[in-house]
Amino acid sequence: MSNPFENRVSSLSGPATDIVPVVPNDGAELSEVAIALYVEIGGTVSVVTVRGNTRSIVVSDQSILPVGVRQVNATGTTATGIHAMVIA
Repeated sequence: MSNPFENRVSSLSGPATDIVPVVPNDGAELSEVAIALYVEIGGTVSVVTVRGNTRSIVVSDQSILPVGVRQVNATGTTATGIHAMVIA
């Protein structure tokens, strides 16, 4: 099978090269910084951005949140089915 990513330089403008399930956690950062989040079931998402700011965002079902995220907090997060889009 041909791999279109094989000779491509990774870019913050995407596309992501993997999508990783997220378990919200107040004490642990994501294993890799996300270039965006995908949320299956909407609600509030509490995140720590790449710049270190804590933000709470209300999103609808099947939303893509295009912001660099280092942590998804359990406290304040009601959305479920959260996935981190990453560049591996």
